[in-house]
Amino acid sequence: MLPLQIMVHNTTLSPATEADIRQRVERLSRYYDRIMSSRVTVDVPQRRRRTDAEAYGIRIDVTVPGDEIVVNRQPRARLETALDGAFQAMRRRLQDYARRQRGAVKAHEPTVLGKVIEYYPIGGYGFLETPDGERVYFDRQAVLHDAFARLDIGTEVRFTEEAGEKGPQATTVVLAAPPPLANQE
Repeated sequence: MLPLQIMVHNTTLSPATEADIRQRVERLSRYYDRIMSSRVTVDVPQRRRRTDAEAYGIRIDVTVPGDEIVVNRQPRARLETALDGAFQAMRRRLQDYARRQRGAVKAHEPTVLGKVIEYYPIGGYGFLETPDGERVYFDRQAVLHDAFARLDIGTEVRFTEEAGEKGPQATTVVLAAPPPLANQE
């Protein structure tokens, strides 16, 4: 690993703050242990008026095999707050990067186009038909965006299917297209 670079613009850092930044960078290796280099920039944008308070902007650049991960946070009034936010964001990005490297990223199930063939609004359930004629159960909780009341026989939807206790079941149902607007005269 290349040594940490700490860059400062329009301000100065105390030795304690520099040591704090070094510790925070060292802790990043807990989340991804193949960090090749890192650079932390602390910037105080120039004030426009005398009454403007200082604000600390933090940028963290981390080089990992095959990529560079950058966090650039909006200026905050307190340096500690700015550092906390920037390092938390970098931690999350390193964790995501490590998951992608391990192949542990959750794959999303493909959605299927179907239409409502049975609809029981009082019972809170219904059945969909897939393009290949399969019948799939759904209930009110599976319909996203409070669209259950807008369903009707023949409504086209997109859905994700999984095996239920009594056969195929839709886990998410979304209207495929918004309903046409009624002619207003």
